[in-house]
Amino acid sequence: MSPFRLTRTLPEDATDAALRADVLQGLTGSPRTLPPKWFYDARGSELFEEITALPEYYPTRAEREILLARSGEIAEASGARTLIELGSGSSEKTRHLLDALTGLHTYVPVDVSESALTLAGRALAAERPGLNVHALVDDFTGSMTLPDTPGPRLVVFLGGTIGNLLPDERTAFLASVRAMLAPGDALLLGTDLVKDEEVLVRAYDDAAGVTAAFNRNVLAVINRELGADFDPAAFEHVAVWDAGHEWIEMRLRSRERQTVKIPALGLAVDFAAGEELRTEVSAKFREERVREELDAAGMEPVRWWTDEGGRFALSLSVAR
Repeated sequence: MSPFRLTRTLPEDATDAALRADVLQGLTGSPRTLPPKWFYDARGSELFEEITALPEYYPTRAEREILLARSGEIAEASGARTLIELGSGSSEKTRHLLDALTGLHTYVPVDVSESALTLAGRALAAERPGLNVHALVDDFTGSMTLPDTPGPRLVVFLGGTIGNLLPDERTAFLASVRAMLAPGDALLLGTDLVKDEEVLVRAYDDAAGVTAAFNRNVLAVINRELGADFDPAAFEHVAVWDAGHEWIEMRLRSRERQTVKIPALGLAVDFAAGEELRTEVSAKFREERVREELDAAGMEPVRWWTDEGGRFALSLSVAR
């Protein structure tokens, strides 16, 4: 079995502190908001896996199509000896790249979930003798200290997750990625593309109601972790396309006038009937905007691949 190491740079209490801060700030602001990262407890992760298999939800299939067809080209263009995956989760999609990167020395999965990293990392280490797996428990939205590994490095950020960041947050994130890289290192970025509004809305409001359950699950997370008394059934799932910003917004709309108590924060939140809580922004991109944002971060876009339907893109850029 090849080596498996796990390093925790995220403090043990960081997740609890971040949840408290995000809930306090988000529910006392106007409009009310919550960051989408709190969807992904164990139940939320199960629901998201169900979402990826829904006929309406195309991004996962489209991205996998590109990886299956283009991993060899990605490997050749990057020449990577170290693969760093941000928000790695189960590392399932990354296996296509691991197969193609024949000269790979080290895989560094980065995630906030130690259990997910351990499960996926040990499996990969057992499957791939000779591959060093150094898992990192950290939050990729903050500044990260990566282990010392051989270059060239390839950072991968898949799933269109960058669309969950607001424009200023994307700017800061891409700058932090560039700061981790030496000239010649590369970034492989997954971006969902602008398309017909009906297709986009259906992807976030499926007929079976799985996305609605996923959206409301964030209230169950707050109930469990902060002792709140949200009634998820008292909130309606809403997905809308904002054409001006070119992003989907997921919201929870209060079905009635109600007051929610959050004892851990000493907070009571009044919701009017019809008042909405924004739980996710999912930006969609055009090639020109992706190139502009990468260029501004000090990355030189060199390759652009889409699935056959032109729904999703992977771009490869090199640090200047």
